[in-house]
Amino acid sequence: MNTTTKPAHRTKPPSAKQKKNAPPIVIINFKTYPLATGEQAVRLARLCQRVARNYFVDLRLAVQATDIAKVAREVTLPIYAQHVDPFKQGSHTGWITPESVKAAGARGTLLNHSEHRLGIDVLEETIHRAKEAGLFVVACANSPDVAAAIDALNPDCIALEPPELIGGEVSVSQAKPEIITEAVHKVINHTNCEQLLVGAGVKSAEDVTTALSLGAQGVLIASHIANNPDPGRVLEELLEPYKK
Repeated sequence: MNTTTKPAHRTKPPSAKQKKNAPPIVIINFKTYPLATGEQAVRLARLCQRVARNYFVDLRLAVQATDIAKVAREVTLPIYAQHVDPFKQGSHTGWITPESVKAAGARGTLLNHSEHRLGIDVLEETIHRAKEAGLFVVACANSPDVAAAIDALNPDCIALEPPELIGGEVSVSQAKPEIITEAVHKVINHTNCEQLLVGAGVKSAEDVTTALSLGAQGVLIASHIANNPDPGRVLEELLEPYKK
């Protein structure tokens, strides 16, 4: 057990370069779950927005490309794509351009998720193209060393997710708190990146507060909300320490 973690009731844990009093960032990745697809995605987004109004959090939703427009029309929360490709608009059938998701209402995008890995050269080009289109870029990394390498590509934010814990019952905050501390040291304390999120197995308020107490600025969550028959209840429980 990690004895250095802060109590779960703390609402605004400090971090190395986090803006004073900035709310923790919580990104819910809808993935391609049936409960988070099409009209179900719209309903889930509305529910997330209703819940978020009662908490001191910066909640953002990463939805499927086909759902961006309909979800963005229904909620004011920032909507992110789950992936974009590095191509410019034109003759690129089947690819997802940064401009297309921006036009659909997306404000940002995830990149290099463990379920959609990119080679380093492609990732660099895609980050550049996404930022060129005005998207906020959250680049995923599977280790502190990879996070440091990706940080050199100048994303807006890095999400640290050990792949072996994704979708599991134990969170990175509980199973491997030391890699959060290492990532903070390698990314936040020594580079220009000001935001580090952690994900993989995040399921409780304690997971969130522990991650923030170790220096992260927020968390990335997926199945515990997006594949849950009672997402409102579990989201309220997750955000309880940050109730207004």
